[in-house]
Amino acid sequence: MTVSVPRQADSPDEPKQPTEDRRHRNRRRALTLLIIVLLIGVPAGYLVISANQSRDSGKDKEAKYSATGLTAGWPARVQRHIYKVTIPVPSYKVAYYETNNWKTSRLYVQFETVPAGLDSYLKTMGLDLGDLKRDDFTISARDQKITGWKFTGEGPWYGVVDKRKNPAPTHDIVVNLADPQKPFVFVVARTVP
Repeated sequence: MTVSVPRQADSPDEPKQPTEDRRHRNRRRALTLLIIVLLIGVPAGYLVISANQSRDSGKDKEAKYSATGLTAGWPARVQRHIYKVTIPVPSYKVAYYETNNWKTSRLYVQFETVPAGLDSYLKTMGLDLGDLKRDDFTISARDQKITGWKFTGEGPWYGVVDKRKNPAPTHDIVVNLADPQKPFVFVVARTVP
């Protein structure tokens, strides 16, 4: 047997619960949805954009460092500082290339300068023109191949190795004095990490 309980009538003294009209309810739901989108969507969108920028940056760096040969222009100041390569002013036809691996890091630099610039450059390493040895090609065949340097043109050619104790970099230097007023300098600065 089922007993039905009659519904209790509202007391006339009790305040009535206001019923939410449809427009107000829809507005409240839209506001809630907007807050959820802002709290979740904006950070998620930021992460997607950030990830894409990071990936693109990595591709740019990979392309830069997988390239072989010299890049026209001056190496960054920090590179010149790390490898202790001072490029005299004025210098022309400046180009560089850097390689890094677990064993050795190298900075390849070439520049054309004036006689006073060559003297100044050598002086920064405690050297002078008398330290250069004629036909002494101190830059290895391996390093020449990496940069595309060929020391077969008109000379005279001079070379010197400025060997330093770690962690200071060692410099292999070759100078072409075919035009004594425009000495052309080739440098390989290498460090052992």
